[in-house]
Amino acid sequence: MSEPAPVGARFRNWQTNLGQPDGGQPARRGRDGRGKDGEQATVPPAEFRSYYGRPIIKAPVWRREIPSYLFTGGLAAGAALLAAGADLSDRLVLRRAGRLTALGAIGISSYFLINDLGRPARFHHMLRVAKPTSPMSMGTWVVAGFGSAAGVAAVSEFASRLPPHGGLGLARQVLPPAGRVAGFAAAGLAPALATYTAVLLADTAVPSWHEAYAHLPHIFAGSALASGAGAGLIAAPLAESVPARRLAVAGAALELAGSRRLECRLDLLSEPYRNGRAGRLLRAGRVLNAAGMVGALLSRRSRLVSALSGAALLAASVATRFGIYEGGVTSARDPKYTAMPQRQRRERQGPSADTRHE
Repeated sequence: MSEPAPVGARFRNWQTNLGQPDGGQPARRGRDGRGKDGEQATVPPAEFRSYYGRPIIKAPVWRREIPSYLFTGGLAAGAALLAAGADLSDRLVLRRAGRLTALGAIGISSYFLINDLGRPARFHHMLRVAKPTSPMSMGTWVVAGFGSAAGVAAVSEFASRLPPHGGLGLARQVLPPAGRVAGFAAAGLAPALATYTAVLLADTAVPSWHEAYAHLPHIFAGSALASGAGAGLIAAPLAESVPARRLAVAGAALELAGSRRLECRLDLLSEPYRNGRAGRLLRAGRVLNAAGMVGALLSRRSRLVSALSGAALLAASVATRFGIYEGGVTSARDPKYTAMPQRQRRERQGPSADTRHE
């Protein structure tokens, strides 16, 4: 009597013969998955599953302060650009509104960022080094530099209220030119402030953020311009609102185009931006943007229409930022948005070079 095969060998034979009828010979299957004799295949087609239904990547642990931080940072950048344009065209009320809005918005934005970090010292620690390859490190320096410049520019608006003599009299003379230089410096940092958060989101492993790396900067830039223009439309008189109206139309158009691309050009990863809470927020943002843009064009003679269009643009920016945030979180929680795009890319690329040379 022959000795039985070792346990390991029997297990390997069982694996080999699994799903292979008639002595381990492979079953011939048609395109419909049935065998040659029409019987249903033993092993059903594989379906996508994650490990115990758990997400493949960890969803962001950020709180609501982060989308608020995205909005206020963009508002500060847009207001600084508007203030610089008003300074060049001698629109003093619009300039003051832009400078004060920029300082207030960057102050609130810094609060949201520091509050999300948990300890204020962490923000200070990030300023001890500068890493050009880190969007967070560069963003921290941009926020610090912009805040300093915006502060000097805003304080200079009150120089005329200082006494003309003594030390304050010297400050009264120095502040206006210093404020103008600081205002232009803030405007120079505004594009980086408006878009670095888009790079920060796209640099993560969150699928719908990472895949949208080419679209997020355009959306954030347009949203910043539209929100800054919205603040100007609310605060400035009609005689000085021409730059704000033009900036509102340009920013809203850029934001609308980018939001539309976000929902149509990412294949499966566009779904989180179309459905659920994110979809509702982004649709509301598009409606408000369109209303604000039309209102900006029609507000040449109506102070009320100008203010309403500005409020619509600000609300649109809030809805867009929160919608993008919600869409990214949704894509991280559902494992199919991580695995399926990777599988599709693998299928499009075909077998690797190593496999072809075997």
